[in-house]
Amino acid sequence: MVQIPKTQKAAVVGELGQDVQIRDVPVKTPQELAPGECLLKMICTGVCHTDLHAAMGDWPVKPNTPLIGGHEGVGEVVAIGNDTVDSPVQVGQRVGVKWIAHSCLHCEHCRKGFEQNCDDVRISGYTVDGTFSQYVVSWVHTVTAIPDELDSEAAASILCAGLTVYRALKYSETNASDWVVIPGAGGGLGHLAVQYAKYIGRRVIAIDTGDEKEKLCQDLGAEHWIDFAKTKDIVADVKKLTGGRGAHAALVTTALPSGYTQAVDYLRPGGHLMAVGLPAKAHFNAGIFDVVFKSLTIHGSYVGNRQDAVEAIEIAASGAVKCHYMTKKLSDIEQVYDDLRKGTIAGRVVLTMDV
Repeated sequence: MVQIPKTQKAAVVGELGQDVQIRDVPVKTPQELAPGECLLKMICTGVCHTDLHAAMGDWPVKPNTPLIGGHEGVGEVVAIGNDTVDSPVQVGQRVGVKWIAHSCLHCEHCRKGFEQNCDDVRISGYTVDGTFSQYVVSWVHTVTAIPDELDSEAAASILCAGLTVYRALKYSETNASDWVVIPGAGGGLGHLAVQYAKYIGRRVIAIDTGDEKEKLCQDLGAEHWIDFAKTKDIVADVKKLTGGRGAHAALVTTALPSGYTQAVDYLRPGGHLMAVGLPAKAHFNAGIFDVVFKSLTIHGSYVGNRQDAVEAIEIAASGAVKCHYMTKKLSDIEQVYDDLRKGTIAGRVVLTMDV
C-alpha cells in the first residue's frame, strides 16, 4: 500500500508569463476522487515545447492559472475513485497521461475518433493540472497502459510527441517507399517522426540545422539531410533528391512559418502537407493556384486519440522507435524552458520527480 502524502512538490506558473516555481501543493485523497478518476504517483514526465507556450500564454486559447504544466507523464495508479465502473486500469498498474486528459467519449467527434476535438475536452497541463508534479489526478478511461517492455522514461515522450507524429503519418495517405520530408527533424517531435516514418516504410528527407541534429537524423535512418542554415534553396534541394518530382508528403514539426510555405512548393501533385508544429502567432501564405492546380491537401493533425496512443506505444515497446532524451530533475524545469526557447535541445528532456 502506497502511503499518500498530504502535500507534494509541483512546478507551478502563478500567472501567465511568470517564471515557473517549485511549490508545495495539496494531494487529492482517494476519498476525494470522483467516479472515473484515478490518482497516479508520478515516475517521470517529458517536457514538450507546448508546455513553454502554456507557461507564456502566447497561444490564442489561454490555459487556466495557476498552472501545473506537463502532459506526457508516466506513473503508477495508487487509487481509483469509488463507484468507478468497468475501469480498464487497476491499482498498481503503470500508465501514461497524455495531452487529452478527458473527453466525453459519446459526442460526434469522440465517436468518429476525434476525441481531441470533443466540446467537453480537458487538457493536461492546460485546463487541468498536469504532470509536473509528484501526484496527478487523471481518468481511468483516458490514461494509456504502459507495456512492461517499455521503460517509463522511454515511454514519456511517446505519449505526446510520438503519438502526434505517428497519427500525422497515419493520416498522410502515403504508401511504402513514398518520400516524406520532415522539417524540424532533429527536434523532439521530428526525431520520432523519422523513426515512425521508417517503421512504416517511408523514405525520409530530414530538414534541420546543426551537426548534432544531422548525426541524430542520419543515425535514425533519414535517407537525406538538408541543413536549412547552409542551403541556398530548400525547395530545389528536395526536388533534386526526389528525382525532380517533389515529395509525397511533408510532416511539418517546426513552428516556423517558412516550414509550411516551402512545403507547398516542394510537394508533388497530390501531395499532403501535414501541419503539426504550432507557432504562437503566425500565418503561412499558400498560393491558392498552386494548392488547387497541384491537388494538394493541407491537413491539420492535432495529437491523437486513444487508439492512436496504444499503437504508438506498442511500436515503441517493440524497440522499433526509441526516444532520444536527456534526464533532468523537476527542479531543473526553468533551465529546460530556457533551452527550449533557444532551440538547443536535440531530442527530448524527461524529468524525474526529484527536487
